[in-house]
Amino acid sequence: MVAILATVFAALAALLHVYIFVMESVQWTQPKIWKRFGVADQAAAETTKSMAYNQGFYNLFLAIGVVVGLVLLFAGSDTAPVHAAGLALVLFALGSMVAAALVLLTTGLRYLRAALIQGTLPLIGFVLFLFA
Repeated sequence: MVAILATVFAALAALLHVYIFVMESVQWTQPKIWKRFGVADQAAAETTKSMAYNQGFYNLFLAIGVVVGLVLLFAGSDTAPVHAAGLALVLFALGSMVAAALVLLTTGLRYLRAALIQGTLPLIGFVLFLFA
């Protein structure tokens, strides 16, 4: 049961990071998106577009890491090396998501909400996988 919950939270974290990728790398210059990220105006959104594009792909790669890890995790028996590799990849990707949220928080308390959104699902998934 714990493994199922861990998988659900990991998958939700991956989906969230895919959504962040879309916002940062595809939709960044749309006012509703850059305002969500606290960007002051359209000119600033244009100026930061390449940074957001790069950051979005970072989030996508973490999401891919979780998905590939989950596939490997469930592709083999509990004793198979592929199972261990999958678990390691899932924990690494989820841990990186949590670490990124913590780094975001170090930039100021105004980012608390964003850090909680970014880091809560992967943190829960990470902890649950440790107990699964």
